[in-house]
Amino acid sequence: MTTTEFTELRRTIGQLRQCVGALRAKYGEAPAVRRIANDVERLEIDVNEFDDTPPVPQQARATDRSNVVVVPDTPYDPSLWHGADDEGVGGYQRDQR
Repeated sequence: MTTTEFTELRRTIGQLRQCVGALRAKYGEAPAVRRIANDVERLEIDVNEFDDTPPVPQQARATDRSNVVVVPDTPYDPSLWHGADDEGVGGYQRDQR
């Protein structure tokens, strides 16, 4: 985010704080008003943490495809599975061939 975007975000949080004040004047310390006030406070805390946190450089995507293993869509040879236990489907049945 740019400095302008942070300034806009802080301005918007200030507007939210004013709206919470209006809600508090109308509804008092209702649980919903306290939760909204808490949310606005948490937003402000989170935005202020960005001042102390250096931006993480964007990671480039790996374009090296030399390690990619292509798995064909063709069916496997059924003889590969001859005698294998098929767990979850009732187990191995000796009388089947």
